[in-house]
Amino acid sequence: MAKTVKWILVFLLSAALSQAQDLARDRTIGQLEVVATFDGAMPTGVTVANSGRIFVNFPRWGDKVEYTVAEVKNGKTVPYPSADINRYAEGDNPVEKLVSVQSVVVDPTGNRLWILDTGSTAFGPVLPGGAKLIAVDLGSNQIVKKIVFPADVALYTSYLNDVRFDMQRGAEGTAFITDSSTPGPNAIIVVDLASGKSRRRLNNHPSTRPDPGVVPVVEGEILQFRLPMEAPHRFMVGADGIAISPNGRILYYCPLTSRRLYSVSVNALLDESKSDNEVAATVTDYGEKGGASDGLESDMEGRVYLTDYEHNAIRRRTSSGDFETLVHDPRLLWPDTLSLAADGYLYVTANQVERQGAFHEGHDMRQKPYVLFRVKVEGTRIHP
Repeated sequence: MAKTVKWILVFLLSAALSQAQDLARDRTIGQLEVVATFDGAMPTGVTVANSGRIFVNFPRWGDKVEYTVAEVKNGKTVPYPSADINRYAEGDNPVEKLVSVQSVVVDPTGNRLWILDTGSTAFGPVLPGGAKLIAVDLGSNQIVKKIVFPADVALYTSYLNDVRFDMQRGAEGTAFITDSSTPGPNAIIVVDLASGKSRRRLNNHPSTRPDPGVVPVVEGEILQFRLPMEAPHRFMVGADGIAISPNGRILYYCPLTSRRLYSVSVNALLDESKSDNEVAATVTDYGEKGGASDGLESDMEGRVYLTDYEHNAIRRRTSSGDFETLVHDPRLLWPDTLSLAADGYLYVTANQVERQGAFHEGHDMRQKPYVLFRVKVEGTRIHP
């Protein structure tokens, strides 16, 4: 009798477990592939050259960063363009070193890697001469251009975040940079690559500012700063993601704390005779896009790709204006930067920003390794 009861209990337990396993759960969309993993500092940016060379960067936010820019070779990272320029210590000349790089981008020609140096460590004040844009020739692996931003463009409160290029504008092309500063004004910075002349546009315009009505939710929790011995406070970050249309006429952008996508006329941005109010008159609000985004990317078909850090997802705005989900995967913890490669793969870094100690009363909840993924999207990389 006891044996019979035992088997009945085992059967009931097995049935219960089987039923639990059959419960509905969040579905996965898309086929992410792991390209590389990182066991040291957290990465933010990624870019892929036409040849297939992969470059990433590690900003100096607080992790131990041996080098802030690296090339990924056989799944490992090596400092780029040299170990020496990546060695920055307090007291070094910030003009001559890479202080803290937030973004790396291969321009549409495919021949140069551009390095965007914030000139700021741990989100502190921008060091004089530290905020700069550097071009490295991918054939020689040598620096061929350095543009240092003046103090009235890269403000001491600035955080230069991401950059895109139109190589058809100006003698050597034009760069567009987002300033995602938390304590200071936000803007789009326009840079003439031939002269190095730069200026701020849409300075503190509502479209570049964080949306005061948005409270991001990540991994089921409200994302807000929770520091030891301090009351929680809002996560408010301005213009971050940026992308450009294939004809170079439209610049897309979005604040990090926002669920909206905006664009502005490139012609207006470049027209020095236009006031900021006149430039702002060309801003388009495309409305809600399904979640808050970090990185943006675009393709020759006129589509815009958007990360969605609230939903572990990547979305795409079609040429008809609809938003479609390309990827939804629980491993995609804070999709940061997007890079569309020549082979039709979309690369994305996942770095668990939401698990940093600043959001958990000083407790670092990140789980290494961080990951570089890719997904096939059949998009065509923008080229001249």
